[in-house]
Amino acid sequence: MTPTPPLFLLLLGLVGAHATMDLRTAAAMAAGLCNTRPTDLVFIVDSSRSVRPSEFEQVKVFLAKVIEGLDVGPNATRVGVVNYASRVKNEVSLKTHRTKAGLVKAVTKIEPLSTGTMTGLAIQFALNVAFSESEGARVKSPDISKVAIIVTDGRPQDNVKDVAQRARDAGIEIFAIGVGRVDMNTLKQMASDPLDDHVDYVESYSVIEKLTKKFQEAFCACSNAATDVVFLIDGSKSVRPENFELVKKWINQIVDKLDVSDNKAHVGLVQYSSSVKQEFPLGRYNNKKDLKDAVKKMAYMERGTMTGQALRYLTDNSFTPSQGARPGVAKVGIVFTDGRSQDYIGDAAKKAKENGFKMYAVGVGNAVEDELKEIASEPTGEHYFYTADFKTMTQIAKKLQINICQEEDPCECDSLVKFQKKVEDALQALTKKLESVSKRIAALENKIV
Repeated sequence: MTPTPPLFLLLLGLVGAHATMDLRTAAAMAAGLCNTRPTDLVFIVDSSRSVRPSEFEQVKVFLAKVIEGLDVGPNATRVGVVNYASRVKNEVSLKTHRTKAGLVKAVTKIEPLSTGTMTGLAIQFALNVAFSESEGARVKSPDISKVAIIVTDGRPQDNVKDVAQRARDAGIEIFAIGVGRVDMNTLKQMASDPLDDHVDYVESYSVIEKLTKKFQEAFCACSNAATDVVFLIDGSKSVRPENFELVKKWINQIVDKLDVSDNKAHVGLVQYSSSVKQEFPLGRYNNKKDLKDAVKKMAYMERGTMTGQALRYLTDNSFTPSQGARPGVAKVGIVFTDGRSQDYIGDAAKKAKENGFKMYAVGVGNAVEDELKEIASEPTGEHYFYTADFKTMTQIAKKLQINICQEEDPCECDSLVKFQKKVEDALQALTKKLESVSKRIAALENKIV
């Protein structure tokens, strides 16, 4: 038998090493793409008799797909599953599985209980047991989120309003997913505010998977997204007191989507009317609770609308080191107004963008769209927003949250699917190259023989 030529071994070794390197690199990049915030997450799943076995299988697929998008681990996201009908069963505790594979395997083994619908009892169980330290929950901390996702298709046979309030008061953020003939009022009683973000409805279990991306994004945080964000808020008399309260809720809705901490997002707040007032500088509050409390305490100024003066304050003061701005960190300005500026905004708006600040402009009511576009960064279509009614500002908050991370940041959750597709395409191309090289090596070997 002819011995294998050294050239063949050399080529095979090089190709194999190259393939291993590319595969490892791709896997590492895919694994590190989306880092979820440290979260204790408990699914509370209705398996009452109204949920057919085939439909319950679709719920398990949904759970598995959400889990696949999480950064599962003892110091990252821990996942539990509570199954309920007339009784409650703790299927997976937060301490049981520390890997995605283990979690997904456990989820596939869950069987429906097929009796009544005691949703309140299930929430109480989650509060007392599933989120307890003995079951693997971590000590309450501003750095660790507590989240419950309830999936149900019917009207509960017990009270949910009071127990859901106790759970929310304990710091548990509740998402409520309703399917089919579910009672929508019940979902609203269970879910956290804002309801637009925390209540979802699908017409059947067959389409519940379409919610997967939403929940993968909900738990995703850019691992290196250190950002200085300053809100510039119009407090002129045309806003009116009741609408100013809605503006404050809107600010906190955006804050909820940020990873507020010493090393990640810092937030400052400036209010303006005929004059400019710094409510608090960047970095004063490094956890969401204190930050949101400070926003709630902002007093309404009334009077005029000097947007140009406010923009100059933003560029000359808010984003300076003396006011808490960090060198080398992305700067984001979010300007809100409800009317035409009483002074010239052109120079100040231009300077903000020339300084490298990413500027968002949000207008309501009588705001002038040309002014919003002048304030906004390019492309303006992605950086300015307008709505006629203060009550619909929540929709703008959702869009702003999506765009906080830089477009080209590989940890941006919105690009997860695109990135995975690129990795798959690269692997396919690599496979084709390997096949081609193998054929050439075989031909060479035949010549040598």
